[in-house]
Order: sequence, then structure tokens, then C-alpha cells
Amino acid sequence: MVMGKKKGGKKKGGKKVRVTFRRNRSSKVRDKTWTDQAHQSQDNEVDAVESEQVRAKGDLSRQRTIIVHDDPTLSRAHLHTGTVLAMRGLYADVDDGQQIHACTIRRVLRTQQIEERNPVTVGDRVRFSMGSSGDVDLREGVIEHVEPRHGQLRRKSGRRIHTVVANVDQAIIVTSAGQPAPKPQLIDRYIIAALAGEIAPIICMNKIDLDVDGRAEELLLRYAHLGYDTLSTCATTGQGIEKLRNLLKDKESVVVGQSGVGKSSLLNAAESGLTLRTSSVGIQNQKGRHTTTTASLIRLKLGGYVVDTPGIRSFDISLVPRSDYEAHFVEFVEHIANCRYPDCTHTHEDECAVKAAVAQGLIHPARYESYVDIFEEPGITP
Repeated sequence: MVMGKKKGGKKKGGKKVRVTFRRNRSSKVRDKTWTDQAHQSQDNEVDAVESEQVRAKGDLSRQRTIIVHDDPTLSRAHLHTGTVLAMRGLYADVDDGQQIHACTIRRVLRTQQIEERNPVTVGDRVRFSMGSSGDVDLREGVIEHVEPRHGQLRRKSGRRIHTVVANVDQAIIVTSAGQPAPKPQLIDRYIIAALAGEIAPIICMNKIDLDVDGRAEELLLRYAHLGYDTLSTCATTGQGIEKLRNLLKDKESVVVGQSGVGKSSLLNAAESGLTLRTSSVGIQNQKGRHTTTTASLIRLKLGGYVVDTPGIRSFDISLVPRSDYEAHFVEFVEHIANCRYPDCTHTHEDECAVKAAVAQGLIHPARYESYVDIFEEPGITP
């Protein structure tokens, strides 16, 4: 007797989703043993193959079916909620509001987020389970679900996407008046990445006591005139620290900048009791040392939290389409519509309203040069 399928029945547990395997898990099918084949052949002749595929078509190269829950709350009554404070190798430190748990990541999450360097990042709101063995609770948890993100700072890491931080409102872009010298193009790169990730950029000029010729203050005014929030600080003298506290209060922030500009020193000055590691800048090469090695989330006594990130000397923005750059240079926007060509790149075209605005002094030439350098960088998405 053949049993009929229950009318209106629905498979529990979620829906089926097809995901792609990573390419490095597929074996190559192109045969490169022509010499060995010729030696083994009796007449020293090897017939050429009629067709050959460069890309593998074996079982591992095909897509995989996984089960994804339609409702994030489905079958998750036993799960805890928390915020990722730091990533340490294969583990994530998750704060549930009462204690910090070391959690691994469920493999299905890594499969779903195939393009991500890591499916979980600092600032993520996650749901995790805690294992138990008899009457003994195991300390290690397992992250089962990541809540939808907002305010992401992302960059390219090899062929994959590296989300530096998620769920932040603002990015404090720290540079310094000296030791090391400010890098305006790095500031512009951070601004592009922040705006693309729907994060408000704030420009901070630290070590302002080293600004003997006023150039650092002039650079800061350049961004203030564009409408960005700016502040001058000195972690040793306390200048601007109170304004920094007000900016951080009750906000979700990330602090970014090149090595040696004093990000950790500023946070130590802004939040009493913090003991983040700091170091001096090399005297000969004027380059900072990496004292912060991983991004970490710090809950502030004054409200909100801040993510301290490792210092870098460059920031890859190739995830942002090149055609979007003009929108992230805010002084360009009012002139773009007056360009002769609708797809004007503002680099080599005639009758370009942006270039005309530069000639008229309406756009700072250094900002325009920064735009051109970034726009013409090889490997950027069109």
C-alpha cells in the first residue's frame, strides 16, 4: 500500500538553499602529464584531447545544499544572545551582558558566508548555544546565527571580503600632526569606506602639540570646511579629550588609522581605567609599531562602545565600485551634473565641471589629486 503525502505538509527545520563550494576545494581536471604519457607511449605519440576544461566540473565543484531557517527565532528558544568582543583565531569572545564566552562558529555559517574571510566579526550580534555533559556545563559555546548587520567597515583581503567591524554608527579616523606624518590619501580612503558602509566619518588630528608650522591644523580645517566633524587632540596634555568623550558617549564607534598615531593612547585618556598597550614611533623610519594586533570591542562607562583596530599603512577600498567614488567626495557632488559627459570620470575628459571647479579654487587641488590617484589605482572595480 502506497502511503499518500500529507496534504499541506511542510518539512520542518527550514528551507533548502544552494551554496557554492570554495574554489580551492576543487581539484584541477586539466592534465599536465603530457611528457610522461609520451614516454609511456610505444610510438612516442600522444593523441590530443578533443576537449579540455580549465574549470573543474567534479562533485566538489558543484553546489552544496544546506538547510536555512526562515525565522531566526525558529527552534532557537534555547539560544543565548550576545555581542562579539574579539576574534581570536577560530574562537570568538561573546559577551551576553553577564559574562564572556569563548565560542566556535557553526560550520554552516562559514558555508553560507563563502566570500567572507570570517563569517563573524567584532560588533556582530549573535545567537549561540552552550553545550553540557551531564550535570557539567561546558564553557565553550557555538555561534548558531548572526543577526543582520548595519554600519560595516569592509575591505578586500586577497580574494575574500574582510569585515573589520559591524554595527557601528561612526568611525573616528585618527591621524597625527607628526611621528608619523599625516597621510591625507589614507584619510580619504577611510572616508570612502566609511560612507560606503553607512558609517559617519570623524577626522581626529592627534599629537597636535607637534604641529609647529600649522600644516596639520590646515589639513584638519580642509575637512571641517567639507562638513565633517573634526577635533584636535593630544593624549599627553589632554587637549580635545573631553570633546572626544562627548563624541563617543552613547554611540557605537570604531577607531581607525595608521600605526603609531596614538589610537590606543587616546582611548586610555578618554576612558579611565583602560590599559591598552601603547608604544613609541621608530625614530629613523617614523613608522608606528603594531601594538594592537586584533580588533576588540570596549564597552564604555560613559555609554556605548568603541572598537579599537590594528594600525595599518594602507586601506584597500576595491570593494567600492569606482563609479561611486565621486559621490564620496562630497565637494564634487554639486558640480557633477554640469559635466559634458554623463559618465565623466573627472580625470581626463574635456569640459569637466569638477576639473573646472578645481581651477576656480572651489575644490582643493590636494583633494582632487587624491581622488585621481585612488581612481586610477589598478585592480579597482569599474
